[in-house]
Amino acid sequence: MLIGLSVDKTPAMNLVVYHAAQCDPKKCTGKKLARFGLVRLTTHMNDLRRCLVLSPVSPKALSPADRDVACLAALDCSWERAEEVFSRLSLKSRALPFLLAANPVNFGKPFMLSTVEALAAALYIMGDRERAETILSKFSWGQVFLQLNREPLSEYAAARDSAEVVKIQDAYLSEQI
Repeated sequence: MLIGLSVDKTPAMNLVVYHAAQCDPKKCTGKKLARFGLVRLTTHMNDLRRCLVLSPVSPKALSPADRDVACLAALDCSWERAEEVFSRLSLKSRALPFLLAANPVNFGKPFMLSTVEALAAALYIMGDRERAETILSKFSWGQVFLQLNREPLSEYAAARDSAEVVKIQDAYLSEQI
């Protein structure tokens, strides 16, 4: 084997963050990831046309079946305006299943993930746990996200498709009631 050549010839998935400039710049996880060169930041929705976009209003759940996408995008916007922004999109999208936030603003709240948590969860579910850990490592609370969600993330990552992810999610949601 030649040194420097990867055995796995699959190119790494591009990570893109649409930045809506609606959050506190000091707490913006998308901007921090961009400073480390881990994502490409954009302010143009057209840049998301070829991406699978993480959206809480998508009718389909993200699953390991989505792992072959070339580009994964997250929208970095205020939760107060999230539904308005997401509902205007006509892009290929997926919703993340039930997970608890570990970020200081929404700690312990279901579904209220920061941009980095959403991207890390998606990477983990799609089989790239190492990259999920890498992007979370830039935040003091990043590993807490994985600890809080270790069991559901593992189960979602083992699912065959979106329907199976939803069944797993339903079990976690019934425990919350």
